[in-house]
Amino acid sequence: MNWFILFAAGLLEIGWAIGLKYTESFTKFWPTLATVFALVASVLLLGIAMRTLPVGTAYAVWVGIGAIGTAILGIILFNEPTDILKIVSLGFICAGVVGLKLAHA
Repeated sequence: MNWFILFAAGLLEIGWAIGLKYTESFTKFWPTLATVFALVASVLLLGIAMRTLPVGTAYAVWVGIGAIGTAILGIILFNEPTDILKIVSLGFICAGVVGLKLAHA
């Protein structure tokens, strides 16, 4: 169950990272509110997952999910540039996240 909670925390990390772009330096009320909610919820869920998961593993997986998702959404939503090196690098991050999960199993 804590892996599911950690995954949800990672998704919320993507939400607040992308949300920062929509807040326009915290000048837009609703995007700011949603971003703050996602940030707080993400950290709370990370803390819950860390009750039973090792801190290093949980944090690395949380950051990895956030980094991969944010980079992909940056490409899709904001037309950020991409090349083969970026894609391969994201693949390495993904492999690291999967490896950490398998190492803990």
